[in-house]
Amino acid sequence: MYLNKNIKLVIPAYNEAESIALVINAVPKNICTEIIVTDNNSKDDTAAIANACGATVLFEKNAGYGNACLKGLDYIRQQGGCDVVVFLDADFSDYPDEMQKIITPIIEGKADMVIGSRIKKLREPGSMTPQQVFGNWLAVTLIKIFFKHQFTDLGPFRAITWEALEKIKMVDKNYGWTVEMQVKAVKHQLRCVNVPVKYRHRAGGVSKVSGSIKGSIMAGYKIIKTIFKYA
Repeated sequence: MYLNKNIKLVIPAYNEAESIALVINAVPKNICTEIIVTDNNSKDDTAAIANACGATVLFEKNAGYGNACLKGLDYIRQQGGCDVVVFLDADFSDYPDEMQKIITPIIEGKADMVIGSRIKKLREPGSMTPQQVFGNWLAVTLIKIFFKHQFTDLGPFRAITWEALEKIKMVDKNYGWTVEMQVKAVKHQLRCVNVPVKYRHRAGGVSKVSGSIKGSIMAGYKIIKTIFKYA
């Protein structure tokens, strides 16, 4: 345990055989009590590689980022919960060694949820597509207008207390997962903090969102729809 906190890491993964080992091996060994990889019906060796790296591997056949995350939460719930859940993508775009920075506001009792914010000066040039940058700007602007809270990103690298997760009752099964968590956190008056993090090009494979025009459009539509749903 890290400072007597039971911290679980959930990594949703779909066809990330090229990067999953890099992600798991870069996670600070003294922080997480368990690394949980939810294989979202991958067609490659993602699950086998994750297992070989020491992760707990779950399987979710129903497609969708949210479905994979919910599977991880169901598993944690069956264990009796934990103190903090960290979410991290499997493409190695984020820096797992920054996890301490992400969880510190929670450990210090200053936050219930922390969003890793991929600010421009810490991003590798081109690591986020123009549509990603615009989509994030639009989403956080709409959240500010309708929910009166200033987020700076919808970054997937984030941490939240188990108590807060149970309170907000996540349900989204796909692209709206990250924004649902943020708007529900605000509606429940949780303490939300933005922490700047580094960001780079994915280690391999193709993004399921920004890697195609269809993926970008569907994600953008779902994010905006989710914001208006809870406004």
